[in-house]
Order: sequence, then structure tokens, then C-alpha cells
Amino acid sequence: MAAPLLLIAAGGTGGHMFPAQALAEAMVARGWRVKLSTDARGARYAGGFPEQVVIEQVSSATFARGGAAAKALVPLRIAGGVAGAVWSMLRDRPAVVVGFGGYPSIPALSAATLLRLPRMIHEQNGILGKVNRLFAPRVDKVACGTWPTDLPAGVTGTHTGNPVRAAVLERAGAGYIPPGDYPMSLLVIGGSQGARILSDVVPEAIALLPDRMKDNLRVAHQARAEDLDRVVAAYDAAGIRAEVQPFFIDIPRRLSEAQLVISRSGASSVADMSVIGRPAILIPFAAATGDHQTANARGLVEAEAAVLMPEGAATAPALAEQIHAVLSDPQAALRMANNALRASRPDATDALVHLVTDLATKART
Repeated sequence: MAAPLLLIAAGGTGGHMFPAQALAEAMVARGWRVKLSTDARGARYAGGFPEQVVIEQVSSATFARGGAAAKALVPLRIAGGVAGAVWSMLRDRPAVVVGFGGYPSIPALSAATLLRLPRMIHEQNGILGKVNRLFAPRVDKVACGTWPTDLPAGVTGTHTGNPVRAAVLERAGAGYIPPGDYPMSLLVIGGSQGARILSDVVPEAIALLPDRMKDNLRVAHQARAEDLDRVVAAYDAAGIRAEVQPFFIDIPRRLSEAQLVISRSGASSVADMSVIGRPAILIPFAAATGDHQTANARGLVEAEAAVLMPEGAATAPALAEQIHAVLSDPQAALRMANNALRASRPDATDALVHLVTDLATKART
């Protein structure tokens, strides 16, 4: 008898793919077969998935990009993706279908709805994305990574937390070395796509720090490819040791070594920081749908594990003041690190696994 099949559907950003990867790792370890349904963009983030996971690229599209002609074709492309997903599920019936958001999850969730298969969604942010909001009333379970989550009327959510990858769990609660008069690591991350404002402001802010503190700093800065040269030049001009890359593949290690993190407040980034336990300065993406990044940051800010800086207030002098406040007070930094750990949900993957297995069990009885 074949092992049960879990179909995971996720859009092509790290915010969707990283928690999807965490669930895939856990279900493979439990003997399940796992398929990932995504588009070409999402497939680029699938390199960290277990090798046993079958990756299926689906036909999907978004109304957010392209001209009028491209947008007119979106319904046809989505319909084609749904038809393909129905055919695939009839040939190999999933025990459960889980959507993590993004347009590429539409075909799988639509097909599961048509075939009345057990299905659920996981929302990483404090405010549902467009696709998850569409399907929330049409699924059996809504798992929420950030709590509280703004849900549609009549929909009940289950707070699971945001699953983190095995590489993050391996460093959960890693010992924190408070800042001091010795080499210190500062990690700057802007989500999987980088963040221009961090490239604009962070090098200038660090340049304003006292010389003794600057001399001790080692900066790892994730910047967009188009910003790379100017960010490198800014750090060089200020005499700051910095490694600047468009993407770091070893974020868990860098987080565990950091005395301070400056970051956007994407749900996965917030989860990683809290599970490892690091002080943070969070600058939410102001244009995020429903200002969901501010909602994501709320838990760490209220736990006194992070400082919140709205984009409009994130000037170089203001950011320099916050960096200095953390790095010049070892005891406060240590409290922030411990508070982040207390606010974390390292059991988020287990909670999500429980929902999946519970759905599968109920479908069989």
C-alpha cells in the first residue's frame, strides 16, 4: 500500500516557501510522500526541500504584473492550471492538500475543493493574503502563523506559529554572546528579495557610530543585485568590514552568530529570529498588503525583543541611535535575546503536522 500523499501548494517567495519546506521535511520524516506544486519562480526556492519531494510546476499567473493583454489571459492560465491539477489528483489522490499562499497555490486548492479533498491553508502573516483570504471559507482548517490573525467573518483560525526549516531548529536557542568591546556581527536582511531602504540607510547609519564600535563590527548585508555595488562602495568609504550579497544561503548560521539583526518583518524572518533568539531592529515594508509586516512585528516588539522603526522614521541618524543603544548595553541586548526566545514557537511545525494528520485521519473514518 502506497504511503499517504501530501500535496503542498505555495507561491514563489521565501515567505511562502520556507514554512512549506519545514512541513515537507517533517512529513517526509514521518514516511509520507510529498509533492510541491508551485510555479517556475517558486521552483527556484525549492533547492532546500528534501530530495524525496516531487516538484510539479503549474500554470498560474497574477493580476499584479504585466499589461492589459497579459492580465486578460490570467483567468485562462489559472483555469488551465486547475484542470491540470484535477487530472494529477485523479491519478494520484492526495490525502491532504495544504496551501501556503500566493497565486501558484490557486490551482491545487481549487482542484482540491472541486474534488472535495481534505484541505487547509497556512497564513504566515497577521493579515491574510489575497489567495488565502479567497480560500479561507472553503477549507477545513486555517492555520495561523502570526497571532492574532485578521480573519474573514465566520472563519476560525488555529494558532500554530510559523514553521521554520530544520537548519533553523538545529540552532534554536543558540547561546547568545552579548555585545562588548570585541568583534561583533551585525546581520542585515530584507526578506528573500532584499530591501532598498536598508541599502539606503544602514551603511550610513553604521558610519555614524563611534569609531570604537565601528572597528568591532563585522556586517553581513543582504542587498538587491542592482544595489550591490553602491552598498559595497558605501561600506568601503566608511571603512566598515562588510560582506554584501544578494542572497545568503546560510541565514541560520549568520543569525546564531549575530549580536544584532536589522531586518524587514516578513513572517519567516520574524520566526527565524525568535526561534534562534536574537535582538532585532525591525523596519516593516510600508507597502505590504494591509500593513501586514507591522502586524508581524507586533509580537516581538510587545515582548521587548525588538525595536520597531516605521519606514518614514528610519533615517540614518535615528537608526544609528537604535543600533548604538543595543550594542552599548550588553544586559539589555541579552534580555532582548531571551525575550525573543520566550515569544517563539519552535513547535510550530509539530502543530501543523498535527492538523495535517488529523485531517487525513478524519477523512478515512
